[in-house]
Amino acid sequence: MFLRPFLHEAGSCASYLFGCGSQGLLAVVDPHVELVDDYLATAAALGAPIEAVFETHLQADHVSGLPALVERTAAPAYLPLGSGVEFDHVALADGDVVELGNTIVTAIATPGHAPAHHAYAVADRRRGTDEPWLVFSGDSLLIGDVGRPDLHVAGDADRQARVLHSSLQRLLELPDHVVLYPSHYGGSVCGRGLSGNPVSSIGFERAHNTMLAFADAREFAAALLSDAPPLPPEHARIVTVNRRGRTEVTA
Repeated sequence: MFLRPFLHEAGSCASYLFGCGSQGLLAVVDPHVELVDDYLATAAALGAPIEAVFETHLQADHVSGLPALVERTAAPAYLPLGSGVEFDHVALADGDVVELGNTIVTAIATPGHAPAHHAYAVADRRRGTDEPWLVFSGDSLLIGDVGRPDLHVAGDADRQARVLHSSLQRLLELPDHVVLYPSHYGGSVCGRGLSGNPVSSIGFERAHNTMLAFADAREFAAALLSDAPPLPPEHARIVTVNRRGRTEVTA
């Protein structure tokens, strides 16, 4: 299986080009609009087309590169069911599977940061098993923290935080060895105490992420909401742009 992280330092955003190397079928997770040329150039160098574009959720801190990638590759767009976007896409429900040759992508519903949010567990059949060896967690489980619950709701952050608490338990059902690739790292306003290391594992976060130590959802929500960072710049405009699937929105 092929995997290449792309880090956008200005917003501390992480996206990923991955897929089946043996059959030449690639996908991108949480693409950033400023990196579209880079994904395409890397895929071209490998001689493999981009056959799918995944979003873990409707992004609120940066303009998505999904519309441009879909336009330039004709790849289908995959988003969580209920994302509320206004463009053609494949709506994935919890447990839905997308196959890219020997690379198997399974949607895990992990709402809380956004009302519609998926993590994507990835398995490689060439390893002789359908068990996942990595997970793209989006903005649910981060490294050293978890995603903030207030960017996609108005006055309902406490309930969303409690929903996130339940979602994190689902990710903690994964084995400790599963490698964790979130969509943000240290410096992002989508969390508070994120590590500058962009890669971790389920086991390491289980042992060291203090936000995973709360057994009680109400205590978790109180801790999560106690020190929220400022909203991302142009937050409302970015959400509107990403919902409509265009790179610019005029008044």
